[in-house]
Amino acid sequence: MADYTKQELEEALKSHVSTINKCKKALPKLKEKSAQQTLLSRRIKALEISTELIEKELLNLLSQ
Repeated sequence: MADYTKQELEEALKSHVSTINKCKKALPKLKEKSAQQTLLSRRIKALEISTELIEKELLNLLSQ
């Protein structure tokens, strides 16, 4: 994995959190069981996973 600075990780984390919140806000506006709703739900899950990975990497960076 590439080496990222603390600042890069913090900026990525902030961006992910913002995007997740915007997606969650848009989700109820989509038609039930539509392709768009499914895609957005999967996108939210992927962003949540990557957010956790960024947080773990930040913790590792801070503990060194």
